[in-house]
Amino acid sequence: MSHSSHQASTPTKHSAGVFDIRMIIGLLLLIYGVILTATGVFGDPAYDKTGGVNANLIAGVALLAVGGFFALWARLRPIIVDESKLPSAPGRPADR
Repeated sequence: MSHSSHQASTPTKHSAGVFDIRMIIGLLLLIYGVILTATGVFGDPAYDKTGGVNANLIAGVALLAVGGFFALWARLRPIIVDESKLPSAPGRPADR
C-alpha cells in the first residue's frame, strides 16, 4: 500500500472551530462583558444617571451570560466542514 492511497482514505471532514461565527460572537461578547463587569464593580456606578441601578454591572453580567451561551453552543454542536464538497481553489490540489 503506497502512502498516497492512504491519504485518499483519510476523512476530509473537520469542525469550523474558532472560525465558527458563533464562537467569534461569543468571544466578543465575553470580552465586552468582562470589561463592563469590571467597570461596574470598580468604577463609578453613576446611580444618578441610571435611575439607581448599576447599569454597567447588569449589562456586563448579561453579556457574560449570552457570550457564554454562544461559546457553549458552538462547542456542543460544532459545524462540520466537508472539504470534499468544497470547490477546488487555485493552489489547492484537485479532488482525489
